[in-house]
Amino acid sequence: MNLQFLADGLIMGALIGLGAIGVTLTYSILRFANFAHGEFLAWGTYVALVLAGTVGTMLGGVADTLGPLSFGWPVVIAGVVAALLTGLLAFGLDRLLFSKLRSRGNAIVMVMASFGASMALRSLLEFIFTSKPAYFSREIQMALPLGLGIKLTPDQIFLLAMTATIVVGMERFMALSAIGRAMRAVSENPLLARVAGVDVDRVVRATWMMGGALACAAGVMLGITVQIRPFMGFDLLLPLFAAAILGGIGSVPGAVIGGLIVGVSEAVAVLIVGAAYRAAVAFLILIAVLLIKPTGLFGARE
Repeated sequence: MNLQFLADGLIMGALIGLGAIGVTLTYSILRFANFAHGEFLAWGTYVALVLAGTVGTMLGGVADTLGPLSFGWPVVIAGVVAALLTGLLAFGLDRLLFSKLRSRGNAIVMVMASFGASMALRSLLEFIFTSKPAYFSREIQMALPLGLGIKLTPDQIFLLAMTATIVVGMERFMALSAIGRAMRAVSENPLLARVAGVDVDRVVRATWMMGGALACAAGVMLGITVQIRPFMGFDLLLPLFAAAILGGIGSVPGAVIGGLIVGVSEAVAVLIVGAAYRAAVAFLILIAVLLIKPTGLFGARE
């Protein structure tokens, strides 16, 4: 039995789920669908690419690779710094645009503004870096047989482990930290949370920073396993929203599980009907969830 398609779906699903965490946090706390979220993913990846080259030059080629991995410390360091910078980009966009619209209380205008911001960020990214694909590394890796016809490269195994670590860390952070509890309180009832003394503005800042950083992490991991393109965030936008809604808005584990379901479903679709119809799977899942169980798998009923 060859289950390679299942492994491929789980890898893509893990990256979708990681990016969907930012979508579910933004939607549950700020009460609007941010369609510019995919551009945070793309911008973070390109920032990491530029920083990786700079850091690699500074280190003089030391530790270009870590063991069997195709990348080394320059990419790791660049990824961490890029996550911080992408969080600042998301926060800056909120200060320049969304905060002014949010004060007027019109969610539809905010959604439309996020469409415009998405197009502007994507066009600027393509203008700066062109549409030519880029790579963190062109190192060719040999896939390791794991049984049942499944083969994974060391990069893929590492990224699955890193995704699991980030998700567990986020879940613990949301459950145990003061800011995590404040975010959950604002998500449930922002007016009551403000009356109870929660610093809502601080929660909003943390939401944008965390959402941008997680989008960057997902983009860097995707860039390591595939390639980097200006449209990479736009191509993942529908799967990100499908995963967030399927898992239940506001649920971090739900977003990841939703991402895994979307990823595996797309892999099965490619196996059955071909890659041309892959993009339709996320749309069908999204529609089905909205019709059958709008609260998602782990979402709380309003």
